Amino acid sequence: MTRRGLVLFGLMSVIWGIPYLFIRVAVDEMTPATLVFARTAIASAILVPVALTRVDLRAVLARWRWVVTFAAVEIAIPWVLLASAEQHISSSLAGLLVAGVPLAGTIIALTTRSTDRMGRAGLIGLLVGFAGVAAIVGGDFSVSNLTPLVQMGVVIIGYALGPAILSRRLQGLPSVGIMAVSLLLSALVYAPIAALQWPSVAPGENAIVAVIVLGSVCTAAAFLAFAALIVEVGPVRATVITYVNPAVAAVLGVLVLQETLTLAMGAGFALVIVGSALATRPSGRSRPPRSAGLRTEVVTELAPASEVDLPAR
Repeated sequence: MTRRGLVLFGLMSVIWGIPYLFIRVAVDEMTPATLVFARTAIASAILVPVALTRVDLRAVLARWRWVVTFAAVEIAIPWVLLASAEQHISSSLAGLLVAGVPLAGTIIALTTRSTDRMGRAGLIGLLVGFAGVAAIVGGDFSVSNLTPLVQMGVVIIGYALGPAILSRRLQGLPSVGIMAVSLLLSALVYAPIAALQWPSVAPGENAIVAVIVLGSVCTAAAFLAFAALIVEVGPVRATVITYVNPAVAAVLGVLVLQETLTLAMGAGFALVIVGSALATRPSGRSRPPRSAGLRTEVVTELAPASEVDLPAR
């Protein structure tokens, strides 16, 4: 890996590991819907002009049904549920649970593509991963009820469905265009809700900084940096950051918010990583996915959706 690739990899490992911390700070002073509106409004204000100047959005708008579906399962629904869950659980726990996204993605692939067959290693990986999730949840004794855990379950499913839609229904389209339109749609949906729930007292400095960082750094800048990382190291190695992000989230929660990270949570996280690695390994019995319709030209600026399977969080 080149020096530029290493810098981008380290940058993305941190950038997509810190949202859980800032979400936890922001929801102390505003509702989840208000936070989602502010975050998506800031990010779309940055990405829409980029998309308008660099790509042709007509192709994206032509598949508007799937773009709307993607926006719902990847942004609009999971972001508000994640913010709501973090009102009741630690940012460390939220970040560690999101490490189970590859497991959910494997299950979705198995249930929606009959040509996929999981080998013995994959089945073992699923069992190990689920044991890890159970250890993570069981290791956090601050969970008062099951509601935030159910919300996190929906978040994980949404984060797993998003890349599947990108690679199967929006393949060949410029990812920056898809994300710009999706963020703008989400902002428009949450605008009236945010107006009704706008804080009667102005949020404090920490909450305002958290929202700005979430929208500009963790979403807009992160997506552009991740697209550059794809170009530099390729789509497969770039996705390894999904194994690093939860660890960053957990460490920041402990250092900044004085959250508790138990031995059981640490062991559970390790099991989730091992399980995800095993479950997502290609099986020798699996047929290669169809490539018809995918853009295969060398990417020089912003990668198409078929090569960027992990959208901004």
